[in-house]
Amino acid sequence: MELRYAATTDVGRKRAHNEDNYLIDPSLRLFVVADGMGGHASGEIASAMAVHTVRETVAAAHDLIEAIDENDASSHMEVCTLLEYAVHRACEAIHEKARLEPEKKGMGTTLVVLLLLRERGYIAYVGDSRIYLLRGGIVYQLTEDHSLSNELIRQGKLRADEIDESPYAKLKTAMTRAVGPSEHVEVDTLDFDMIPGDAFLLCSDGLYEYVDDETIARILGHEEVDRAPGRFVDIANSQGGKDNITAMAISVIGGEDDVERAEEVNRSLETLRRMALCRDLSHQQLVRILNMTSVVHIASGQDVFREGDEGDQMFVILSGAVELRNDEAALAQCCPGDHLGEMALLDAAPRSTTARAVEPTRLLAVSRSDFHQVLRKEPPLAVKLLWNFLAVLSRRLRRTASDLAAARSDGFEDFSEDLFDD
Repeated sequence: MELRYAATTDVGRKRAHNEDNYLIDPSLRLFVVADGMGGHASGEIASAMAVHTVRETVAAAHDLIEAIDENDASSHMEVCTLLEYAVHRACEAIHEKARLEPEKKGMGTTLVVLLLLRERGYIAYVGDSRIYLLRGGIVYQLTEDHSLSNELIRQGKLRADEIDESPYAKLKTAMTRAVGPSEHVEVDTLDFDMIPGDAFLLCSDGLYEYVDDETIARILGHEEVDRAPGRFVDIANSQGGKDNITAMAISVIGGEDDVERAEEVNRSLETLRRMALCRDLSHQQLVRILNMTSVVHIASGQDVFREGDEGDQMFVILSGAVELRNDEAALAQCCPGDHLGEMALLDAAPRSTTARAVEPTRLLAVSRSDFHQVLRKEPPLAVKLLWNFLAVLSRRLRRTASDLAAARSDGFEDFSEDLFDD
């Protein structure tokens, strides 16, 4: 797929120096934005060191990148690990420079990295700079701010609308992670399917504080790519420009061969989004769920799983239909968007029913081991998933209790009629 891109940075209206930096390497399809911090021009040095160290590290891994297997999840993990390593190298380099030059002590930077390889995107990030995705007219934030306010919200200590009235109001933009102040830093990564029509915005906080999703969608979706960064900067400056402003726009152009795959990606994400188990998940979290799935094709009449078998997968129907049955009769028919066998994600108990395709069917499969790995690595996502699991089980228990009560009532009425007839 072809990429079109442009970027600009501006000092803003209030700052004397621009401590932002960005880098575009067309040959690597690598895009980086950094927002430096620290006195005596240290922020500018930190952000410059960060973007160039990331580029050098990625360029040195040319063989690994060329050997990527698009269909191998371990290959995607290797690329994410590469980006994580690149950020770690930048962190160590900045920290070491500050150690050798005491006047630069504490200097650091935010960092967002986007690597676009073939049909997939990979990101790594630290701090509060952001990467947005525009897809189908909807804007999704692919990164999470490593800020005090966001951390308090994630921990449930405050709601977003309470921050400004809380004791933390003056510290709400304080970062909980940055590249450089410490020798090591925790790096977040994400990989995702890239499809034609996608557009990305990489930016520092000097921009996104002045724009909402509607503005981002309007500019990314309708402006020429080479004009978009300048439009963003103009908007930020017109509203105060209190910080340095960096904007980078990227547009993905595909051909007819990419249409079917794009439809598949959108269908899979939309199917997950409609599931009760995925309720209230962000786009980023849905992508993490999608990344642990595999597509399974089942012929008409073939069993997805059988009653009594030990299960270790949940299935989500993308297309087709599946009948749930036991030895005696059909129990229910499941359609696209329905999920089957979700209890297998929690334990290894035997399947209670047989699931049989009644027409050619495509499903997403999620294994118990992959599910548990996500629960361990992503606590906020784990809380949402387990809460949704409880909600689903609660509804089923209530429905079962209601059915049992109705059955008992019917039995009692039948018995009473027989008694009085005698």
